[in-house]
Amino acid sequence: QVQLVESGGGAVQAGGSLRLSCAASGRTFSSSAMGWFRQAPGKEREFVAAISGIEGSTYYAGSVKGRFTISRDNGKNTVFLQMNGLKPEDTAVYYCAATNRRVIITTFRRYDYWGQGTQVTVSS
Repeated sequence: QVQLVESGGGAVQAGGSLRLSCAASGRTFSSSAMGWFRQAPGKEREFVAAISGIEGSTYYAGSVKGRFTISRDNGKNTVFLQMNGLKPEDTAVYYCAATNRRVIITTFRRYDYWGQGTQVTVSS
């Protein structure tokens, strides 16, 4: 059974940093694209960042580009999201997702597996 487990969320002040981790189990995702999404209360789930399988190409939402970095450690079947320069508008539940495809996908409906989410709260 495939599981994605996020960790690393928490509460920080504006300008601070957090590093989210997503550990996958049940199968290897080294050749699969993985992504991070977030959902704030009353809002739709939105794309944050994604990394492709094999090549490790990355893509970011405009609102986080230059502040967030997605990376992966295929040996540990884990994907990371380094978040710097956090802003109050980054407050949300952050979800890790994996797909059976190699290419980067920004649409949440096209992901096949999801973690349970981790809360990130940024205060001003």
